[in-house]
Amino acid sequence: MYAYELSQMRSAELIREAERERQAREVVRGRRAARREAAAEHETHTARLRRLRSSARAA
Repeated sequence: MYAYELSQMRSAELIREAERERQAREVVRGRRAARREAAAEHETHTARLRRLRSSARAA
């Protein structure tokens, strides 16, 4: 009986840990989407520099 209870506790802990990891990924995904949306609204200085550098290489 003792081994079964330990197994159940471990299983429950693994489920909780997986849920925390899913939530963390969801937060990261949301932040990334917000950054993309903000970047789409405003052209960033870095993007212009990148464009200038790549056209200089092509020339």
